[in-house]
Parts: sequence; C-alpha cells; structure tokens
Amino acid sequence: MDSNPTFPPRNPSADLFPDLRNFSLVLGGPLYQLFRKVHLDDDVVSHITRRILVICSIVWLPLAVLCAIKGTLLGGVEIPFLKDIETHARFLVAIPLMLVAELVVHLRMRGVVAQFVERKLITEDHMERFRKAILGAMAWRNSITAELLLIAIVFPLGYYMRTEVFSLKASTWYATASNHGGSLTLPGLWFSWVSNPILQFLMLRWIYRIAIWARFLWQISRIKLDLIPTHPDRNAGLGFLGGSAFAFSPLLAGISSMVAGLVASRIFYEGAKLTDFKLEILFLVAFGTMLVLGPLVVFAPQIMAAKRLGKREYGALAADFVRQFDRRWLRNEDGESTPLLGSGDIQSLADLDHAYAVVMEMRAVPFNRDMLVQILGATLAPFVPLVFTLIPLEELLDQMLKSVF
Repeated sequence: MDSNPTFPPRNPSADLFPDLRNFSLVLGGPLYQLFRKVHLDDDVVSHITRRILVICSIVWLPLAVLCAIKGTLLGGVEIPFLKDIETHARFLVAIPLMLVAELVVHLRMRGVVAQFVERKLITEDHMERFRKAILGAMAWRNSITAELLLIAIVFPLGYYMRTEVFSLKASTWYATASNHGGSLTLPGLWFSWVSNPILQFLMLRWIYRIAIWARFLWQISRIKLDLIPTHPDRNAGLGFLGGSAFAFSPLLAGISSMVAGLVASRIFYEGAKLTDFKLEILFLVAFGTMLVLGPLVVFAPQIMAAKRLGKREYGALAADFVRQFDRRWLRNEDGESTPLLGSGDIQSLADLDHAYAVVMEMRAVPFNRDMLVQILGATLAPFVPLVFTLIPLEELLDQMLKSVF
C-alpha cells in the first residue's frame, strides 16, 4: 500500500487500483499475520481447506479424544459426546462456514468496491475522500487493539457459559450435575477454555468486520455520487452493492447452524418441538437481514434524491417531446402530410417512455427480492432437517408422491 499517496490522482482508475487490490475485510489483523507465519494464510484461496482442518482439529478433535479417555464418547452420561448435536453443529459446521465466508467475502468485496470507480460514480474531485475511506477501513481491519478487545470480551462470555452448566439437571460429557451444583469435566475444561472461546472470537470478529464495512459505506454515502436515474438496475447505478449480501450468505448459514444445533438438542433431549422456537427463528432471520442489508440503507437518501431529480428532468423532457410529437402528428396546422413510415419519432417516444418508467421504478435501497430470498434461504437452511421432527420422512414422501401422481 502506498505510504505517501498523492491526491487527487490524474488517472483515477489506474492510480486507485493498487489500493483497491489491497481492500479486503479478511486479509489483515494480528491473527492473519500469525496465520501467515505458520503458513496457514499466505493465500486465502489455496489454504482455506488447511485452515478449516487445523482449526477444527483444535476445537473438536481434543474433545473426542478426552471423552474417549473419560468413557463419555458414546455413553456413560445422558448426553455423550458423539450424540451432542449442538457441539458438532458449532465446531464441524459453523466454524467451517465462517472460514468459507472469509474466502467468499475476500473474493467478492474487492470487486464490489472497485465498481465505484469503474462505473465512474466517484468524480475526480471526490477521489481523495474515496481513497481515504479505503485506507481508513484497512487501518481498522489491521487494528491490534480491536482484536485484543475482542479477546477480552470472549473470556467473560466463557465464564458466563461455565456458570450456566452448574444449573444442569443431567450430566453430559462436558459437565456433571449434582444436588450441590455442577462441575466441568476434563473435556469440559477444554471446551470452556479453548474450543468455545475460539468460536466466539471468530463470530465477534465477523461482527467487527461487518461494522468496518458499514462504516466504509457510510463514509462513501457522504460523498456526492454521480448517480444515473435511468440506470437499468433501478438503483441509479448502485445495484452492484447487492453483491455484498450474497457474499455474506455462508456467514449467515454458519450463525444459523449454531442456533439449529441448540434447537435440535432441545428437541431430542428435552422433548421440545420445532414450533416452540418460532420467535427465536424469526429473530434470527431479522438479525441476519439487518446485519447484511442494513449497511446498504445509508445510500437511500442519495438514491431518492436522484429519483426526484430524474422525475423532474425527464418529466420536463417528456412533456416537451410529447408536445412536439402531438403537434407534428396529430395537430399539424400547416396541413402538410408527413409520411409515418420511415420516421423514428414513434421509436423515440417509446424509448423516452421506457427511460421515464425506469426512473419511476427506482428502489430506495440497493437490493431486491432475490437478495432477500437468498438471505432467507441461507438463514433457514440449517433448520430444514429439523422439519422431519414434525413430519415423518415416510409421510412427507407419501404426500409428495400423491401431489405429483
């Protein structure tokens, strides 16, 4: 990254691409530097599988080994390790999805940010502010203080989790219950001090990254963008921002899988039903939607201002054109007959009508129904297997066959 940037650049697209190439919500911070030293993050694309295997081996494999030693791997307690769906959902589904999300976000977000320049939405007069916003986002991403603060938050959360197990009514692989309270087992200590804090840190770090993204978008929204009311994306040229919503889908699926694992444990071990968690699932959907789409709402004022301007300008243009069209083809006072065939007036009228319709159809926010459907799908997908706890698979297949045949 250029340590002594010159503003404004003479060729914005060419001069900004070095900073655009360095833009990433993922490749930075003390943990990233540690991964590079142990050769786990030199290339986020090629080493993603290795990182998943290494981190899952740290958080899940020792638990299995310790439970095998303690005799709680398959039995010995009411909830043995291999039957604990919540634990496997956390460490074998949620963590890999969070790491996969790093790859997807890294690959997509750089292209999303670059389009501000490629579409010439940032004028040369405001290129300095745009570049400073990029450098500011990267400085927050690389903050040592921020990651240390996240770690400081994680361990109090772990203490809260440890105090919760003391109220258990049944013994599990990670804690034993008694009339005088509960105590962590040897696998439970690893779970409490290593596995769970790593999961919590990864989740909090993602929330921090999204906060950086939201701050960056807010800064860009304060810049006067060169929006185009008649752009076919119905967002004055900002429709590409919806790509950021698609990028966060694996993260939403990862967060949702943790909740789905918790719900599954309650269903199988406490006799609960999936319908008992309607409010929790609804809150999860709302939380995921706000987390991903909320930062994009900051562009609504500029989009709506572009729509108002477009309606006024294209409305005036349409009025002038239609008036001339009417006088030429319907109220020709000179009595001259103008041949209709070969004239481009009809096509011009249709083109103007289409342009005005695009302005009228502009959306206030740079996302559409397809993006909402994908977010809902990613959030609800982990709950799909739990539907079979309400409807037996045989009955479901029978109903599907009857509906087809």
